Amino acid sequence: MKIALTTAAPRRSPRGRGGAEARIVRSIGEAIADRRLPPGTKLAEESLAQVFSVSRERVRKVLLLLAQRQVVTLIPNRGAFVAKPTEREAREVFEARRVIERAIMDKLAALPRPLPPATLARLNEHRAQEQAAERAGDRKAMIRLSGQFHLLLAEFAGNGTLAGILAGLIDRSGLAIAAFERRNAHTCSAEDHRRLIDALAGTGGHGDGCGCGDAAALMMTHLDAVEAQLDLDAAPDTAVDLKSIFAEEA
Repeated sequence: MKIALTTAAPRRSPRGRGGAEARIVRSIGEAIADRRLPPGTKLAEESLAQVFSVSRERVRKVLLLLAQRQVVTLIPNRGAFVAKPTEREAREVFEARRVIERAIMDKLAALPRPLPPATLARLNEHRAQEQAAERAGDRKAMIRLSGQFHLLLAEFAGNGTLAGILAGLIDRSGLAIAAFERRNAHTCSAEDHRRLIDALAGTGGHGDGCGCGDAAALMMTHLDAVEAQLDLDAAPDTAVDLKSIFAEEA
């Protein structure tokens, strides 16, 4: 993303109307992905306009774009809310992720071996960042890096259409996790990602010579484990202060 809201781009000083709107999209998207804005949170136009020092018309355009990405719900005469998936929608999103990520793993399995050194270097660098975030207990970074890892695999698979679909699904599965994740759950761990990288690199010590079959199976097990952490009876607290969440944007 920047289709995916979970892939935070380096902050720049955007110019012009389009740049300002992109900045707001990124900021709201990151707050949703980091679970600072839980599902069901009302996104008041006036508050957001004050936070970002823009007109309500511009905020309205941003919310429409986010609604098109299915991470915001627009309700006539009530306003905009962070999308709140139902139990069925949450399960459908993970079902779709398994289909798409299986296809991505199949594409990765078809790549010549050994993998290019630059590819392995980027994967291992990302793994190190995830491990550092886990050691520091930085949950915000862990969530962001987790989504980026899956998108990184999609990038290496070389199919932009699959990557684009996955980006949207990661946004929506992030909402499902934010809404339904059990307290103290530990989803999408760096250790799981380490095993996936080792399997792709052929250092997992299992199965075929390159570990590609293992990698596909590991990915399915990984997604199953993430979904299993959902408590579909959970009711998130949606009383949040938008100004405090976006204090650094003011």
